[in-house]
Amino acid sequence: MSGVNLTATTIVFGEALVDDFATEQVVGGAPFNVARHLAAFMAPQLMITRVGKDHNGETIAAEFERFAMSQAGLQRDSIEETGRVIVERGAHGHRFVIVPNQAYDYIAREDALAAAKAVDAGALYFGTLAQRAERSRGTLKALLSATSGLRFLDVNMRDGQVDERTVSDSLHAADIAKVNEDELQALFGWYFQLGPNDPPMAADETRSACAALLQMFGLQALIVTLGHRGSVYFGAGGVTIDTRDTPPPAFVIDTVGAGDAFSAIFLLGRARGWPLESTLARANEFAGAICAIPGAVPRDLGFYDQWMTRWR
Repeated sequence: MSGVNLTATTIVFGEALVDDFATEQVVGGAPFNVARHLAAFMAPQLMITRVGKDHNGETIAAEFERFAMSQAGLQRDSIEETGRVIVERGAHGHRFVIVPNQAYDYIAREDALAAAKAVDAGALYFGTLAQRAERSRGTLKALLSATSGLRFLDVNMRDGQVDERTVSDSLHAADIAKVNEDELQALFGWYFQLGPNDPPMAADETRSACAALLQMFGLQALIVTLGHRGSVYFGAGGVTIDTRDTPPPAFVIDTVGAGDAFSAIFLLGRARGWPLESTLARANEFAGAICAIPGAVPRDLGFYDQWMTRWR
């Protein structure tokens, strides 16, 4: 625990939105899921986002209150609507329509900087979806320049919502980046010309390619999540930590939010000074537990008690 600042705040930047099903609306957005988990573990965090002055915006504000989150970074937009993803059920599963020109595309720079400057920033979490529009992208760039601490990037690609330039700029800005297997293949395609019909890389080739990405973007680490198979941490200097012995959940309801849960616990472990191996194992285990409940975060906040007791 030496040198750990337990009062340092994790700034979480990006979208808070509503997944709009035919029968219900569920609050989400990868950054917001991360912020809610951190808040539930009573870790200092500041969510910087923007919602509309509408019913969905009030629903999101109610979640801030439910998780006892500061609203200092919650901006209200009188013109644009709160972010929304339309979820359409079909014969071949769900189809997600991410609505353009939403409030989170217009996160205001000065308000965001004022909120960030009021806290002792230990880390800044950001993704790629909230960078699809120029205004929020510029606000994030200003935050990155104005704050210190770890930069954690969740690449979190969404079809049609992110381009290679945004991902490249984000990787250059990050200290640690997290990707899933599909996102890693997209990086391999962009930077190593690996086509979708090319044979898969051998294990040693994959490790060499990940090491090359670290050097290319000046990263401290690249974390690849593998679903129920765990994760692999590629660190500078050739450090590799395979975390594969996490017991799988007894059953899986859905995998929504598992990656966000992993990110939250990784950031929690960094903030609390846990050993890296323990942090990765706990992140895997908690992500698996999220797969055993409906949705990205538990409806009953008592869900967190067992983890607090176990990790105390």
